[in-house]
Amino acid sequence: MTRLTLTRPDDFHLHLRDGAMLDGIAPETARDFARAIIMPNLVPPVVTGAQASAYRDRIAAALDKSLPGADFTPLMTLYLTEETDPADVVAAHQAGIVTAVKLYPAGATTNSASGVRDFDKVAPVFEAMAKAGVPLCLHGEVTDPEIDIFDREAVFIDKVLDPIRRQHPGLRVIMEHVTTKDAVEYVRAHDRDLAATITTHHLIINRNSLLVGGMRPHYFCLPVAKRELHRQALVEAATSGDARFFLGTDSAPHSDDRKECECCAAGCFTATNTMPLLAQIFEREGVLDRLEAFTAHFGADYYGLARNNGTLTLEKQAEPVRFPAKIETGAGPVTVFDPGFDVYWKVIA
Repeated sequence: MTRLTLTRPDDFHLHLRDGAMLDGIAPETARDFARAIIMPNLVPPVVTGAQASAYRDRIAAALDKSLPGADFTPLMTLYLTEETDPADVVAAHQAGIVTAVKLYPAGATTNSASGVRDFDKVAPVFEAMAKAGVPLCLHGEVTDPEIDIFDREAVFIDKVLDPIRRQHPGLRVIMEHVTTKDAVEYVRAHDRDLAATITTHHLIINRNSLLVGGMRPHYFCLPVAKRELHRQALVEAATSGDARFFLGTDSAPHSDDRKECECCAAGCFTATNTMPLLAQIFEREGVLDRLEAFTAHFGADYYGLARNNGTLTLEKQAEPVRFPAKIETGAGPVTVFDPGFDVYWKVIA
């Protein structure tokens, strides 16, 4: 197969930032994707329906400037805090302003200081969300400094996620950017109200990619890449045809000065080349025919959204495709994720 036409894909986990960075990187997603779940961890965070509506307007304005006529719908989320008003969450969801609520354990990742420390304090929000059918997206890591960073996802599942789901039956949960075999197995052990997104970069890198031969800051992300056996489990899940796993890139732009420094920011920027990279991975696994469902069907179905009407076409090239090394923005250059292998697929329409 040298040409592949798919239902236009969705990205169910995306960082667009704000201001000059938003202006520069929003087109990188809007060219290929019809919709994206937009992360609310701005400074200050997006915590109310009114703030989510204003942020959606800024995204639209940014695209009007940089990619006029773009057919792209941002799906907004609210940042869960211990002061979140359950009524505001439900009202914003019912009004079509927000698609989901995002849970960050306080201190787990970029701009998560306003996140949750005491999960009992947000129990009323979970209860209201379960009744109203509002999905919960979560960053699944504990932040206890005594827990090894490579174990934080597995501990979160046992100590936080499973108790929450038992206490709030019917709460629809998306485990975002899963990185472990443990998470894959947990999702597969439950056939209702639980799904997971998998990123492009976690299908490609393991912790050796990050550390062997020198620290590579553009491979540093949170949750951090794990052992090779975990990467293999993610590839198997993503390419299996299991509808509980779908694409959420967690593409997270940082200017190079914030990545190439003593204490670098967490995030891999994959918006520019995600679809060619995924085509290469799925072809390598012998299941290119399953790429469409992973990128365009399963996520929409889980969120209760209509599948997109448009299409995206990729073509296999005779020579390796060269992607831009950086995206220039008013906030500084952003390095595009380098998979470390040749890619032959290219989006052509």
